[in-house]
Amino acid sequence: MRAFVRAAESTQESTSGHHNRNYVLPLTEDVARLVGREAGTSVTVRIRRSEALPVVIRTWADEAAILGAVRGVLPHAPECLAKVDGHSVHSFVEGVPLSTICGNGKPVDTLLIKALARLLAQMTQVRRTALPPLPDRWPANHSDSRGFLRTLAHLADEQVRKPNWTEFGGLFKALGIADDALLRFAERVPPMARRPYSLLHADLHRDNLIFSYDGSPPLICVDWELATYGDPLHDLATHLVRMQYPGDQWPEVIEAWAEAMGEFRPSAVTGMARDLRHYVDFERAQSVYPDVMRAARSLKESFTQKSLDEATVEVHRALRAAEEPLGLRNVPSPDEIERALFRWLASRGDIGGHAWLAQAYDWEPDPRMPEHPDFPRSSVHEALLAEGAAPANRVFKGTAHLNSVVRVPGMSEPVVVRRRLRNVSRREPSYLSEHTVLHAIETSAVRVAAPRVLALGKSHPNDLFAVHTYVGTETGAPPDHPVNGLLPHEADALVDQLCELTRVDHTMVAPVTVEIDFYEWLKEQLVGLVRNLPKESLQLARTLGLPDDWRLREILSRHTVSRRTHVLLHGDLNPWNLVRRDDELALTIIDWEMALVGDPLYDLVRHMHLTPTRPEIRARMFRRWEKQLPKHYTKNWSRDSHVYRWIELVRSAYIDLDRLVTGSSLDAPNVRRAVNSYAATLTAATASLGLPIPATANPYLARALA
Repeated sequence: MRAFVRAAESTQESTSGHHNRNYVLPLTEDVARLVGREAGTSVTVRIRRSEALPVVIRTWADEAAILGAVRGVLPHAPECLAKVDGHSVHSFVEGVPLSTICGNGKPVDTLLIKALARLLAQMTQVRRTALPPLPDRWPANHSDSRGFLRTLAHLADEQVRKPNWTEFGGLFKALGIADDALLRFAERVPPMARRPYSLLHADLHRDNLIFSYDGSPPLICVDWELATYGDPLHDLATHLVRMQYPGDQWPEVIEAWAEAMGEFRPSAVTGMARDLRHYVDFERAQSVYPDVMRAARSLKESFTQKSLDEATVEVHRALRAAEEPLGLRNVPSPDEIERALFRWLASRGDIGGHAWLAQAYDWEPDPRMPEHPDFPRSSVHEALLAEGAAPANRVFKGTAHLNSVVRVPGMSEPVVVRRRLRNVSRREPSYLSEHTVLHAIETSAVRVAAPRVLALGKSHPNDLFAVHTYVGTETGAPPDHPVNGLLPHEADALVDQLCELTRVDHTMVAPVTVEIDFYEWLKEQLVGLVRNLPKESLQLARTLGLPDDWRLREILSRHTVSRRTHVLLHGDLNPWNLVRRDDELALTIIDWEMALVGDPLYDLVRHMHLTPTRPEIRARMFRRWEKQLPKHYTKNWSRDSHVYRWIELVRSAYIDLDRLVTGSSLDAPNVRRAVNSYAATLTAATASLGLPIPATANPYLARALA
């Protein structure tokens, strides 16, 4: 028998699926006697693909046991004749696959749809006692539909995501898919109707449906290795998605399934209209993992611009399909996907033979940034090569940047490759160049803990990047941010660093001869931001009682603030831009892209607006700040701090509402927290403007915002 299987492997002709290679050949006389068949009878030798990615959910390891249980109800299903060294020999099903005569996307004949629905319904007649034992984690109640779907999501995480996360996790993070996406999907599964469990094929697509030559029966289902036991509605959902029916045929298929189930298992259609979408959502959610991984792997097998384009299209399609089920925000554009795939491929270290690819992965330095003495061109090249292979726990996606932490030979500390996300629309502009700001801080020799810029440039394909020193932990854990507010010693340290910023020569980043009225400038920036919001955001803002730009200017112009000496400001001191450290500086300040020059009081007040700050910590920070700085930086701060507090409340009311409407940056933790408390923000903002909250025409809108 082993010789027979080895002979199958040596043949050239086979059909190759995602999980097995199938070889059809006649039985030799010796093997025929062993399996009880006539010599010359065709059989299928199924050999597991050792190179195949683990991309499927398996309930049972032994397909032979499933086939043995199925044959009592579907006698024409394949039969396992023998198993050798993990391979198997099956009876051969004579016929033509549906995919051969009716390819994906093409409409399927009505009679054929009814036959398929009947086939799915017949599977419910396979007795549970005939099947192999279920895994321990299976729901104890064999009609718990919600429990079954949650189990599927957890199995997909365990069997598909986790085994591949080392190789592909960084790529998934770059594409916006977090490591807990499937677990969060499981948490969101709502209550569902109870339906009795049954045997499910779970992979019924056009390649696995065979038209028999003699028409008895007309359809035979093959490839049962992914079969499972659970809610029959799951089988309908996977069939709908994997058959790739035209959209207008879905109602016909669903109706045929319900009619067939009414004959074999009427209780299986309970709650179908409400619950089917949850299983369809799961199918699309879990499919993003194999689809992305197969697209990426295909580039290793054959890399050309054409194959990169095809992989980009496939990944973009998969992300769009999974966008709603997985709660993805800001699905990357095709250009961003192409760059992520390119970086992932180049980092594999196996691009030999693709000379143009190696050459294309060179980089072009930005003329504004001379070569750093501690980080030569060769180190930049090594950082870029390592970027695509960065593990998932070293890839961080913020509101505007993708950051990959990598190690470079010869460097004692890791560095971070920082790339701007192109498909993110930020309403709040950047006023200064981040690399210029960081260079000014470094050359000023002040006690401000900030990253150093090591390189600035552009890599293939036209992808801008910066390399900074990394300020996170060395243990592989993500950076520790003070998301629940500062501890007393951290509050002191932040104040000290803000005081040190007054010593930075801000003319290095924003040369000015006359200091402008900072509050007047800030007010006009906010008014312009409101004026340029999308129509949909402005319409909802008006509905909620927020004024138009002209009325906003009128209200804000009632206030004035004292003039204080201008300094370099960070501009966005939210908790995720502060990283805890174990020395007297306590905190490193990162993400200086919104830096500006202006009133030092503004940085402190905006920090307290963006960060949960207890009253005693707030008072402590103001006292320390006033004590350490000369009067020309702090005069009248107590009166003016309220004005800055009000303008930040108003800014958040517009910005967060726009994020809710557009979905922009909602996957960033600081944004997610802000929009989750929007009702309180709106109340505070309208109060600060002296406006009432109107009774909206739609009472459900107010409830939704609350």
